[in-house]
Amino acid sequence: MKQLTGILLSLTLFTGVLAPAHAARIKDISSVAGVRANQLVGYGLVVGLPGTGERNNAFAAQTFRTMLNNFGITVPENLRPKMNDVAPVAVHAELPAFAKPGQTIDITVSAIGEAKSLRGGTLLQTFLKGVDGRVYALAQGSLVVGGLGAEGADGSSIMINIPTVGRIPGGAMVEREVESSFGRGDTIVFNLHRSDFTTAKRMAEAINDLVGPNNAQALDATSVQVYAPRDPGERVNYLSSLENLVVDVADEAAKIIVNSRTGTIVIGQSVQLKPAAITHGGLTIMISENPQVSQPNAFSDGETVVVPNSNVNVQQADSRMFKLDTGTTLDDLVRAVNQVGVAPGDLVAILEALRQAGAIQGELVII
Repeated sequence: MKQLTGILLSLTLFTGVLAPAHAARIKDISSVAGVRANQLVGYGLVVGLPGTGERNNAFAAQTFRTMLNNFGITVPENLRPKMNDVAPVAVHAELPAFAKPGQTIDITVSAIGEAKSLRGGTLLQTFLKGVDGRVYALAQGSLVVGGLGAEGADGSSIMINIPTVGRIPGGAMVEREVESSFGRGDTIVFNLHRSDFTTAKRMAEAINDLVGPNNAQALDATSVQVYAPRDPGERVNYLSSLENLVVDVADEAAKIIVNSRTGTIVIGQSVQLKPAAITHGGLTIMISENPQVSQPNAFSDGETVVVPNSNVNVQQADSRMFKLDTGTTLDDLVRAVNQVGVAPGDLVAILEALRQAGAIQGELVII
């Protein structure tokens, strides 16, 4: 009898996704509006590659000429420099909130041309810009590349991981601070990571219990507004006290998530079923072809022909029916389908049939 090990494993691994109510700190379930990271991106050159750089790329050659011109070296227009040890790259990073000039951040470097590998290369000084076009950091340094590749003269090759992407820990220095709205106004707003009216109400109540009534109010299912002092030092101390408050997080909505590609099924503990009767059986039809050759007698005028020979076999598995009563829970459902030997793949069809029959008290999500 097949057991629904896939379902039970999914429930074990995804307990945090569809978990019952639990207590959590405000800092773990929400973030402060205006306190966020910003994405930076830049374009630069990696040099010092062992012949794994560009082959014949126009924009890479243009970038190389521009770099040399900045150092006062003029390259004739009719001269195409060999760039096997140079590669144009895209550089991107995430600038944390409140990052100050002089601090360093990690960067990721990715080849954007024909370079085979960035292993052993060094990134030259690269401007990292924000969405507003202003420079917020400068990047430079030796790459750490976890992949490697090799290619033979006959065209055979091998690749381990991705050799055209590397990282430079602390490879960019912050040059400009991003303005934040954290210190402005009379209020701060907490935004829940998972929108829920009940959780927002409970968060506001927990804050009011600590600092006094009418200091916090839930604006909607996501945002909770709290009055805060204007002095920056006092505001930091105030926020430190609030973010460590413990709030009872509301239950997730009853939900069943089915991944039809991988066969993974996650069923929340709050899912219940209305009365229903289910029968499960399998009809297997196997058709096999075994063609035979018909050979004519000697000295006859006949011809050799292939005669088809088909075998049809029908197997009917035992059909069993089980009944689900009102309030049937996840444990009851798993126990019932295990008794009739339903595989996880077949359970998808059963759940879909129950949904169409209106017998599922909860949302069925098929991805």
